[in-house]
Amino acid sequence: MKYRNLGKWGVKVSEIALGSWMTDVQGTQAVETARMSVRRAYELGVNFFDCADAYSGGQAEVFLGNILKEYDRSSYVVSSKVFFPTGNGVNDRGLSRKHIIEQIDKSLKNLQVDYLDMYFCHRYDESTPLEETLQTMSDLVAQGKVLYYGVSEWSPVQITEALYLIKEMGLRPMSVIQPQYHMMDRYIEDEIIGICEKHGLGIVPFSPLAQGLLTGKYRQGQPIPEGSRATHQADKQINNLLTEENLNKVEKLVRIAEDLGTNLSVLALAWLLRKPQISSLITGASRPEQIENNAAASGLTLSDEVLDEIERILDYRPFVRKIG
Repeated sequence: MKYRNLGKWGVKVSEIALGSWMTDVQGTQAVETARMSVRRAYELGVNFFDCADAYSGGQAEVFLGNILKEYDRSSYVVSSKVFFPTGNGVNDRGLSRKHIIEQIDKSLKNLQVDYLDMYFCHRYDESTPLEETLQTMSDLVAQGKVLYYGVSEWSPVQITEALYLIKEMGLRPMSVIQPQYHMMDRYIEDEIIGICEKHGLGIVPFSPLAQGLLTGKYRQGQPIPEGSRATHQADKQINNLLTEENLNKVEKLVRIAEDLGTNLSVLALAWLLRKPQISSLITGASRPEQIENNAAASGLTLSDEVLDEIERILDYRPFVRKIG
């Protein structure tokens, strides 16, 4: 496993991280399989584990904390996120000072740690002044409850405004962002990567395999695999990605991977890691063998010839408009 700095900051994270969004904590066998996946990730050198207070109603944090407590605290980096509803009350959501303060203590208790290495604003809160949110996150760093804070799925304008206010208010700096980024969704290449590079922010993308589209399990002209995410995921994100155009690209990418002696998952992850601004990729794994496969992408360098061929297949065309 290779490691990279979190942007300009000193902490180092594994190129491949393990996320808990899809962790199944229902049923004895499911929990045991998930436990084996986390332990296998740690054995392979994964040191970054991502979670959120809203995942499985808080039980994903509890599950992860029960496993990570087996290891020396200095040996791993753990993160959580705040924003989505955690209860039925009017203040059980968002990025108000009240909700953040209440949730950080719950997350610390669930994860059985004294501090979070990273803490993310899961989404932007239109109902709370940005100054209030940023002051609270800065205070958590000052209190030692959080080491590095950041945001997930904020627009370039929102990120830029936050960076401006942080400087104007003299707050602890933002350190990291967690956007969606994969071969079929490259919006962060247009502006966000440049913003992060300028300000030294680390980038730790989620969904690097496009909800499973880039694992090779969904193929053109073939039925959706029984039991796959596309058969049961409530928000249908993967189903929306299963277009004829995307599946056609998958077929071509699979052939490139096979020519390189690997598989589509490894190719897709290595392709994202081509960008030095990417600190770590938050992958999901429902079985130990999946994290073993994903870990093979760490340190894999793709030739310029292969990268050019991938660009032709993806045919990405960013929207650029001259102003003035």
